[in-house]
Amino acid sequence: MSETDSTPVADLTPRKAKLEHKRVAAEVQAANDAYFQEDQPIMDDAAYDAKRRRLVALEEAFPELKEAGGVSAAVGARPSGRFAKIRHRVPMLSLDNAFSDEAVAEFAARVYRFLGRKEEDGGIAFTAEPKIDGLSLSLRYEKGELVAAATRGDGEEGEDVTVNARTISEIPQTLAGPDVPDIAEVRGEVYLGHADFAAINERQREKGLPEFANPRNAAAGSLRQLDASITAARPLRFFAYAWGEMPMLPAATQAGVVEAFGRWGFRTNPLMKRCESVAELVAQYRLIEGQRATLGYDIDGVVYKVDDLALQARLGFVSRAPRWAIAHKFPAELATTVLEAIDIQVGRTGALSPVARLKPVTVGGVVVTNATLHNEDYIRGFDSKGQSIRDGADIRIGDTVTVKRAGDVIPRVEAVDLTKRPADSKPYEFPTRCPVCDSHATRELNPRTGKEDAVRRCTGGLICAAQSVERLKHFVSRDAMDIDGLGDKQIEFFHSDPDLPVLEPADIFTLAQRDAANFKKLKDKEGFGAVSAKKLFDAIEDRRRPPLNRFIFGLGIRHIGETTARLLARNYGTFEALREAGIAAADETSPERQSLDAIDGIGPTVVEALIEFFGEPHNEQLLDRLLGEVQPQPLEAVASVSPVAGKIVVFTGALERMTRDEAKAMAERLGAKVAGSVSSKTDLLVAGPGAGSKLKDAQKHGVEVIDEAGWFDLVGG
Repeated sequence: MSETDSTPVADLTPRKAKLEHKRVAAEVQAANDAYFQEDQPIMDDAAYDAKRRRLVALEEAFPELKEAGGVSAAVGARPSGRFAKIRHRVPMLSLDNAFSDEAVAEFAARVYRFLGRKEEDGGIAFTAEPKIDGLSLSLRYEKGELVAAATRGDGEEGEDVTVNARTISEIPQTLAGPDVPDIAEVRGEVYLGHADFAAINERQREKGLPEFANPRNAAAGSLRQLDASITAARPLRFFAYAWGEMPMLPAATQAGVVEAFGRWGFRTNPLMKRCESVAELVAQYRLIEGQRATLGYDIDGVVYKVDDLALQARLGFVSRAPRWAIAHKFPAELATTVLEAIDIQVGRTGALSPVARLKPVTVGGVVVTNATLHNEDYIRGFDSKGQSIRDGADIRIGDTVTVKRAGDVIPRVEAVDLTKRPADSKPYEFPTRCPVCDSHATRELNPRTGKEDAVRRCTGGLICAAQSVERLKHFVSRDAMDIDGLGDKQIEFFHSDPDLPVLEPADIFTLAQRDAANFKKLKDKEGFGAVSAKKLFDAIEDRRRPPLNRFIFGLGIRHIGETTARLLARNYGTFEALREAGIAAADETSPERQSLDAIDGIGPTVVEALIEFFGEPHNEQLLDRLLGEVQPQPLEAVASVSPVAGKIVVFTGALERMTRDEAKAMAERLGAKVAGSVSSKTDLLVAGPGAGSKLKDAQKHGVEVIDEAGWFDLVGG
């Protein structure tokens, strides 16, 4: 939204108002053309309604901006030109919108004021009916026979879709009944049911064609086909609720005429009701809103009309809409539907995320079938801080729920209607095992807060198919196994390759052997060749004896980074010793647990992560296969006495006699701790050519600075 959009209209200068009016009018016109001509909306209903309201507000404050036949007074859009045109004998107008109960009360008050009556005396009845989200259509019958069908178009002139309309089974070709007038223009809405919409999109997918965004688009696109056989193949439906030219009306009320439509052979909406007060109108709105999820078709609000046709005639029209009717719109970003199932998705980090599978409902112009449920606490009725939400109501399968979708945000389940909860519903039990690999799924305890993490995670790690690609990428990364020529793209290739699949780390080290036995060779695959294949196999072979710390880090055990991996490698010496300690530490009274707890820099979070990892049978099997291929090597002994033992060292700039990794390993071997940034606790900065901000920080903190030659002099070459 631009700056002027958020400025109150009263605060705008005439010049700014004129500029904004021109821009907003162009945006509304473009939206009209896209929606009514191309059946491809370019903005959601909420944004469109907001722009129209802004346009009207600008014209009310600055009347000189309003043009006869301008955008604010327009209905629909000009006919596209693909069809012949039909001029409506009675214009097909639009409706003003209400977005609150208060706006409905004001609508009723305006009706009473215009007619010179008092609300407290009553006496004016209204009808309330669902506002179908489809395509408006006018059907002209002469002596009971269908002779023409036209879309709304711009309200004055529409497109001739008579041939297509004849293929719709719910549009009668002939009207039946003694009270059918010689000329009868019956108007209503063409729409698609949810099940039929899903079937159409399935066929679109099978043919490789674009899918429709929502049932309204699909219905409009189906009716406005140049080939009527396509229209005939799609199960369009029709509700009748209004009329155009009709010299002899069959009743004196709105409800009476619609009832006559039913006698003549049309389908009318059973939720239409005659109401005597605003309270009854709003109650019917709530009733229809509550049934929205089970109707099987899209509605986007409830339409109220003065029931007495004589009063409608007295009230007349203003601009593009009748004074005697209004549409009470549902919030564009909210919808009510039924939660049919809860699925658990496993992310690349092992997080178990619950997803609500919903009875399809259109929210913000998009058909929503899934929504996030965040985590198991959210399902139980608590937020991330443990505070009650939704008045503590949990979420269960079978519940009627409110779904919210604002902008491009993933839809989420907001509220539960406990009055509609099935009597046999049961609280949802969140799984404690991974649905993908059957490993344990746990919630970690935060040692600082003493509370469980909101997210439950799979402990399967590398053996979990949902995590394996990302875990494999980590395993071969630079700070882990560092296998030259085996990066992210290559891992993705091998993970999906049917001939040489790499699904776990051990598979990497059997690649050459499997390639030799395969008819399809790696050298013949796209992106490879004889030289690159050999280089890859050699690089893999070169990593069969990795440093223990890199091996531990590469396993991707949660909470174990490079520094912690090095600590563990130093303290246990061999992977076998670490593995045995991790298994035995599950017993809190064991010496292994006490030894693990006693390591400086190893906290309870890491201890629990190790216990979970080594306690998972699937991980044990994976490790057995991997250790059959590689032999992790103990780290070189740390010098007991050296000039840098116990000091914090930082390297920066270009080093000429060693790589940064070699410098880091050398310093650690000499008992130093290598840091990535300079602080007041830093003891020594080794600065090569091109040293930048770290050198300035060292000077600021008074840290000793030496060059690479000075480093070798200090540590004795």
